[in-house]
Order: sequence, then structure tokens, then C-alpha cells
Amino acid sequence: MSKTKPADAVRRLAGLGQRAFGENYVQEALAKQGELADLALEWHLIGPLQSNKCREVAEHFDWLQSLDRAKLIAPLARWRPPARGPLQVLIQVNIDDEASKSGCRPEQLPELAEAIAAQPALCLRGLMAIPAPHADRALRVRAFAAMRGLFDTLRTGHAGIDTLSMGMSDDFELALAHGATMVRIGSALFGARSA
Repeated sequence: MSKTKPADAVRRLAGLGQRAFGENYVQEALAKQGELADLALEWHLIGPLQSNKCREVAEHFDWLQSLDRAKLIAPLARWRPPARGPLQVLIQVNIDDEASKSGCRPEQLPELAEAIAAQPALCLRGLMAIPAPHADRALRVRAFAAMRGLFDTLRTGHAGIDTLSMGMSDDFELALAHGATMVRIGSALFGARSA
């Protein structure tokens, strides 16, 4: 995650070989993309998506890791430029049912997955979650294990499901132990964010 970090910090990390960068805010990401247009980078939106930002995301991002409701699907597909190929999509699951977090409920997954899979301009790749940062390790383990179960179930019904994005700088090892294929470790790479 490169959110709140300046474009020159992204450029330095790209110089070391890092190519995928995640952002939470569309406008912040677009500004960085403009400054770094000379680099071949992969941009991920990993934050709540408002309907009025669907066009910008469809036109300027490679991945959307936070699709959580059906009403976003049609506009994302409509605005995706054919020359860019399908937008890679992860469904965000609110695995701990936190009122403060985005994400669908687990029981909504089948319907969302079918709707995404029906759009040629979108490519369903898997799931994303931000489990609650419980002090109790057992609760974190339960959330990661539940996500792994949902991921395995989704794979049985959809070809091409290969991405389970979960785990951040403070818990990525636990996430990897439970099947994460993508982790978000911006703080470990860039240093702590300023408040």
C-alpha cells in the first residue's frame, strides 16, 4: 500500500523491482499515476469505491480489490476501455462483520461472483479481506481460516480464481499460513504512515 506516500517514494521502490502498488483513494492514486506515467506499474484500488468513481477506476486501474456490492458491476464494465483488457476484480468480504468496514457478507458472495463473471470487461480473480486486528491471536486465525474456506468454495464454481488478498505488515505471516496469495505490506516497505 502506497497510500499517503509521495510519488518519489513509489519511484524509489519501483527502482528496486516492486511493480504493484495499492491505493485507498482514487484521486491520490490518479495524481501519482500521472507523475509516474513513465514507469510500467500495476495499480490496485484497495479502498471503498463510490459509484461516482467507477469510471476513473475502470479507466485507470489494473485491479479493484474492494468490490462489495452489485451496483458497481455494470458501470465498471461499461467504462472499462477494451484496449486495457478486463479489470481484475476481487470481492471484498467483511469477514468479522465490522460496522466500520466495507465488504459484503459471506452469504452474498455467490450472487456477486455470478454477476461479475457475466461481464467480459471484468475478470473475477478471488477475494479480499481486512480482518479485525484482534489482540487475541485465535480470533485472527479464525478470520483467516474462514476466508480460506470461502476462497476454496469460490474456486469450485469459477475458473480462474487464484487470488486471496489478506494480511498486512503486522499479520502477513499468519495470512500466508492460511493461504493468502497476496499481502499488503506498505508499512513494512515504506515505513509508518504519518497521522
